[in-house]
Amino acid sequence: MTANIVNTHKYPFKFDPPIVMKPGKAGVTQDITVTIKNVRGRIPSIQASRLRTMMLEAHSDPSKILAHVCATDGLTSRLIEEAGQPMIFLAGYAVASSYGLPDTGYIAMQEICDKIQEAVRQVSVPVMADGDTGYGSPMNVHRTVQNYALAGAAGVMIEDQTWPKRCGHTKGKAVVSRGEAYARIQAACDARDEGLDIFILARTDALIHGWEEAIARVHEFVRIGVDAVFIEALPDRASMLRAVKEAGVPIFANIIEGGKTENLSAKDLAEMGFCAVAYPWTLVANNLANTRRTLENIKKSMTEGAPPEILSFDEVCLGVGFNKYWEREERYRYNEENLVNPVRKVLNGH
Repeated sequence: MTANIVNTHKYPFKFDPPIVMKPGKAGVTQDITVTIKNVRGRIPSIQASRLRTMMLEAHSDPSKILAHVCATDGLTSRLIEEAGQPMIFLAGYAVASSYGLPDTGYIAMQEICDKIQEAVRQVSVPVMADGDTGYGSPMNVHRTVQNYALAGAAGVMIEDQTWPKRCGHTKGKAVVSRGEAYARIQAACDARDEGLDIFILARTDALIHGWEEAIARVHEFVRIGVDAVFIEALPDRASMLRAVKEAGVPIFANIIEGGKTENLSAKDLAEMGFCAVAYPWTLVANNLANTRRTLENIKKSMTEGAPPEILSFDEVCLGVGFNKYWEREERYRYNEENLVNPVRKVLNGH
């Protein structure tokens, strides 16, 4: 049973972000005093604070990095948290695949907002989401960042590709002018600063025009006020080290197996100074391989016996959440007169 293998390998990087919870009895009204660290937006967000705090911690400690396999939906988000990852990232490549589409600009803000809400309902860790180009003018970027925050996202990534954008490791991508890129990032930071807090990651694909163009954009993104930066498709260790040194702020990496970036371990990237590393298509590749394999096996079984049992009935029920549902359902069981298991009485919340 696959449940038996969960966390046989411990997540290797330890983070203990503060979790704000009301003390005392549930449902009882009381005043509480809390400290929310590293707030940037006008309206504090507990999850944005947790994410930013972990990023800053990783930035200052070369033994730590927020290494995260990217999620496609609510179920994979729950399994990723179960595996010990301290954050969820709904990357464009992974989310597009859940619609049966390539990462080429087919999906936009509302589809991602729907996925954000799927994820935040399933997990307790911060959820970050891909904002692509912001889906239009700088005004659209502003709205996208606002809506992601209101949907429950703790972080958003905004990039400088033209639209329709595409996976940064595939052919045919292009970037907008410096001026338009800076306007997008200003709009994103304004949305954060004037409203609900959200972690802003600025991505540039301008390495296609050379190092100087990419790093110039990074420096201006930092001046405008982003939380972190990401230079897409750094080819090797030397360029990664240079990026960390010259950016001077929390910096992301991503590893696409077989892509343009040298495939290094998360530990190596942490020691180089990266605060986070994403694995955007690991689960996509897994889904393709295992679904095709399963379909071939069941076709074979159609003439050679019963369908193969991949997981037991009980484990599938556990995995998709039936057990938690049944536990909650029991709490609300009732007869004609009352609840079967009455809960304790709370008067006016006091």
